[in-house]
Amino acid sequence: MPHLVIEHSANLADKTDMDHLCRELHSVMVSSNLFELGGIRVRAFSAAHYAIADLQRENGFVDLNLRVGKGRSLEEKKKVGDALMERARTVLAPLFETDHFALSLEIREIDAELSWKRNTIHKRIRATGPNS
Repeated sequence: MPHLVIEHSANLADKTDMDHLCRELHSVMVSSNLFELGGIRVRAFSAAHYAIADLQRENGFVDLNLRVGKGRSLEEKKKVGDALMERARTVLAPLFETDHFALSLEIREIDAELSWKRNTIHKRIRATGPNS
């Protein structure tokens, strides 16, 4: 943990570089110093089917859903949320020049007793460093 899932309307595929957005938001999470590098995941999914607001076909959205484990203060979560939103707004700036775009972010805290994981990446990074 943490896992940042980016869901976006399919009509944005030609209007923005989702790989770039993933890497930029990953960078924010790393630089926050709140998360162990081996646990950070950022992934994007395109929604092929959607109905937005007044149903104009130009309408598009990006929804950021960050799931984190317990152990961070409200202030820490708000700080990383603010940083993620700011970076997303910067990367997606051209979309805000239209009247057809919505961006949202939600942070959810996961109960450790209801979350199962197995991760071999942590061991490698701890032993050899993040660029190995």
